[in-house]
Parts: sequence; structure tokens; C-alpha cells
Amino acid sequence: MRSILLSLGAIGSAALVAVASAPVVAAQPPWFAAAVGASQQVLSVVGTGGSTAKMDVWQRGATGWQAVGTGIPVLVGSAGMAPRARDGIPATPMGVYSLDFAFGTEPSPGGGLKYFQTTPDYWWSADGPTYNTMQVCEESQCPFDTSLASGTENLFIPAYAHAIVMGVNKQRVPGDGGAFFVHTSNGAPTAGCVALDDATLTKIIGWLQPGAVIAIAQ
Repeated sequence: MRSILLSLGAIGSAALVAVASAPVVAAQPPWFAAAVGASQQVLSVVGTGGSTAKMDVWQRGATGWQAVGTGIPVLVGSAGMAPRARDGIPATPMGVYSLDFAFGTEPSPGGGLKYFQTTPDYWWSADGPTYNTMQVCEESQCPFDTSLASGTENLFIPAYAHAIVMGVNKQRVPGDGGAFFVHTSNGAPTAGCVALDDATLTKIIGWLQPGAVIAIAQ
């Protein structure tokens, strides 16, 4: 069973999950504390074996780190986790990554991240100068290969009802991986993303502010 906490006082009107108890102030700094700099919000993802993991949601306040959501089941890559991202390897890269913006086929849940509501003209390119970037174009007009073989993804699919972009390979080095998101789960392991139920994800997006990060470990 999922164990979840919520702090309406810390989050305001953006309810993250159903109220279970008061927020927990960590007695000791959480495992990621030394690696996230000045970030005030962290999605902590720790593997539990294979393609499964749990997510804890943390907020830093005046009294230290508070857990505002714990034990949220998530799915990761079908190859589990890996020390780094690589094209063609369906593993979720470990490390700390920015959460840059959000998108989805559904309307924005609110929150502080920029949000793009997608149409069939939205793509995540894996080709040429646009490698590892979101692009908007009609398929016949796109200046990059839109085929599945190229690795390019169309963003107008059910798994992307809601999604948050992880800042993996921000230098956009070809071969070093792209298209890593926190997105709506379809119940299956991912190609390297982090997936969870859409209801919880929309609440997380509605809570997130610029500067938030995701920290991933095995």
C-alpha cells in the first residue's frame, strides 16, 4: 500500500496527495541533501528492484527538509537504472537533474513550471541539430527525421497526458541520451523515464516551482 503525507500549509492550495498526517521533518538530512544545491523541492526516486522504484516528495523549509509525499510507486526503465544515459539503452539514468518544464495532451494542472499543451505537431527530436529538444511542426514540414527508427518521439500519446522534462544531457551530445520525462504511467516499464499514476502526477506538477530537481538512485 502507498504511504502518503501532505502539507497544505507548505504547498498552499495545490494539494499533492490526500491528507494522511502532518508533514514529516527529517531527523537527518535526506540522502540527496548534499547534491541538490539550493533547490527547495526534490522528487527523490530510489529503486526497489528491476523496473520498480518509489518516489518521495520533499520540500525544504525553515526547519529543514519536510517529506510531503512518501512511498509513491513508480516505474523506471525496463533495464532498471544505469550510471548514465545512452541512446538505445532503456535504463533510467541515476543522478540529480533539473525539472525544466512540463507538457501534456491534457490541460495544465497549474503550478510554477511552464506548460505546453501538445497536439500531433509536437515532437521530441532525436535527429541532427535539434537532438534532445522539443519541436513543433507538421510532420511533412519537420526539418528532422520523425520516424520511430530515428528515436524521435511524437508527444501526442496517452503516456504523455502529463509529463515533466528531466534535464538529462542538456549539452545535447548525440548518443548520450534524450527524451527523459516524468510521465503518466501505462502500467509498463519505461524506456528510461519515470512513470506514475496520472492523478498523483498532476498534483505534483501543480505543486512544482522553478528550481525543483529530481534525484535518482538505486
